[in-house]
Amino acid sequence: MLSSITDGLGETSKKEPVMELQTKPIEALLEEERVFAPPKKFREQAIIKDESVYKKAAKNPEKFWEEIAKELEWYKKWRKVLKWKPPFAEWFVGGKINVSYNCIDRHVKTFRKNKAAIIWEGEPGETQILTYWDLYREVNKFANVLRSLGVKKGDRVTIYLPMIPELPIAMLACARIGAPHSVVFGGFSAESLRDRINDAQAKILITADGGYRRGNIVPLKKNADEALKETRSIEKVIVVRRVGEKSQIEMKEGRDLWWHELMKDAPAYAEPEKMDSEDILYILYTSGTTGKPKGIVHTTGGYLVGVHITTKWVFDLKEEDTYWCTADIGWVTGHSYIVYGPLSNGATSLMYEGAPDYPDKDRFWEIVEKHKVTIFYTAPTAIRTFMKWGEEYPRKHDLSSLRLLGTVGEPINPEAWMWYYENIGGKRCPIVDTWWQTETGMIMITPLPGVTRLKPGSATKPFPGIEADIVDDNGKSIKTGAGYLVLKRPWPAMLRTIYGDPERYVEQYWSRFPGMYFTGDGAKRDKDGYFWLLGRVDDVINVAGHRVSTMEVESALVDHPLVAEAAVIGRKDELKGQAITAFVTLKEGVESSSNLADELKRHVVKKIGAIARPEEIIFTAELPKTRSGKIMRRLLRDIAEGRALGDTTTLADPAVIRELKEKYEEKET
Repeated sequence: MLSSITDGLGETSKKEPVMELQTKPIEALLEEERVFAPPKKFREQAIIKDESVYKKAAKNPEKFWEEIAKELEWYKKWRKVLKWKPPFAEWFVGGKINVSYNCIDRHVKTFRKNKAAIIWEGEPGETQILTYWDLYREVNKFANVLRSLGVKKGDRVTIYLPMIPELPIAMLACARIGAPHSVVFGGFSAESLRDRINDAQAKILITADGGYRRGNIVPLKKNADEALKETRSIEKVIVVRRVGEKSQIEMKEGRDLWWHELMKDAPAYAEPEKMDSEDILYILYTSGTTGKPKGIVHTTGGYLVGVHITTKWVFDLKEEDTYWCTADIGWVTGHSYIVYGPLSNGATSLMYEGAPDYPDKDRFWEIVEKHKVTIFYTAPTAIRTFMKWGEEYPRKHDLSSLRLLGTVGEPINPEAWMWYYENIGGKRCPIVDTWWQTETGMIMITPLPGVTRLKPGSATKPFPGIEADIVDDNGKSIKTGAGYLVLKRPWPAMLRTIYGDPERYVEQYWSRFPGMYFTGDGAKRDKDGYFWLLGRVDDVINVAGHRVSTMEVESALVDHPLVAEAAVIGRKDELKGQAITAFVTLKEGVESSSNLADELKRHVVKKIGAIARPEEIIFTAELPKTRSGKIMRRLLRDIAEGRALGDTTTLADPAVIRELKEKYEEKET
């Protein structure tokens, strides 16, 4: 899921140019020979233990998706599985369904009534367990709260909350009454919130007095007040009390209402809205490379089918599992794989509010041990950070409950994969390395852990029923080698449009290769048909006519035993067109030196060839990352080429980029 959680901002015209592609294909340089078969015991107990599912899905994809849709409860069956008028799709046409009903109501009629639905842990250390019955009661009450404030089917509701139980409760309540929700990540600024409210023309804003991050209070309500100075559509603001008096907030009379006061007398049952399969479930804003945020529209029936089955099969989900996806619900990963996918399966989903290093660098492993987590799903960026901190932190804790690991967010370097496999999984847990996007809604390329032989760094093969391909500049399929990743067939959870801008939807995703969805990612396919993600096409470096993937150079650097993390960019070079600059973070306790820089350059040459030799290596304590953990290579390019820094509002720590800029400028003088 390379671009699943992108989050840059900025204003330009509505029309966003599709990135220009070079005629020369991307070079496939990195070779990886290690293979790991599923452990015998895991395979024997796996939900999918037979590869025939791929053939069955390929033979008749519509029938395949139809069979899966039958696992959910529908008020009215569809009359047609797929209506496809490229590039616009409708799935389960005429079907009536409610997502909230499928995530809660149908479970409370069974033994799951008293099963934990959500285990929540706050950063300060408090815990709360919501059973399916607890969740049912809270969602119904809040659905009635929204209705009492005049929210009707089709009205948009913006949610700007920390990682607290009220967030999934609010989402499910919106889904229950047919009001599309737009969740805005709690780390976003007032400006980002304002832009998203205005684009969706939201009627209600749900926020909190604050949240906790690394022991500090995130001033959500104050940000919301700032945002609302330039919005016209919001009628009421519902405020959750999270931090109490410490927040020092102001409540605006007539507009601002306390969540707990509204919930006090709310009726305990709200009739679910019978939603058309194609009604909007939510809008989630992601960014264009240059344009204003894009409101990605996901609808009801197809989306739920997609996230339901991928959660079940990719994570081999069992009734007794405690599943933890470490993403924030403000990103698509949290929507699909903390809320809707796990809950539609009746799973126990863990939510954690805070940072992985608060109060110390073993917080994640403490949580795994405490709650006996069995499935753990996190980002490669986080894994490389854990590598940097060292093995001693996971070693402090009993991680024997883990049986499956997952990665999401960007390609994982083979060495980070191996570290994860050995130090977190104890060499016994399969790793599902997943590729998908905000736009795809569901996991698209992934191992099935009971059948897939794993290769470190490869997302392996498309999920059954998904037709992915790698093509050259002319849209011709590349059997082995590198090119552009496309999707050739519609899939149930796909985006339907960009909110209010169908032209931009067509231009952005469907104009480069006729009849194909262009992902914007580079990828290669090996002789076994495995897919290897190479990063965004605009992160490819053109060195003397050779197109080199940043991911492969970064992987070669991380392969060195002293390196924790690397970010590689191409800067303008009169001779070569572009020269490779690498920003490198070393493992704790390792000193940087010019000798080490030379050693790293030689290591890259040895691993993938002279063409990929970095021109310069800049050592840095931290890399600039978005709040979702993605490395902001665009800003690194700005530094290397001496440009004014672009938008930095989405950075987790803006100080990192300022320090890097100063360091780079010192080097140049």
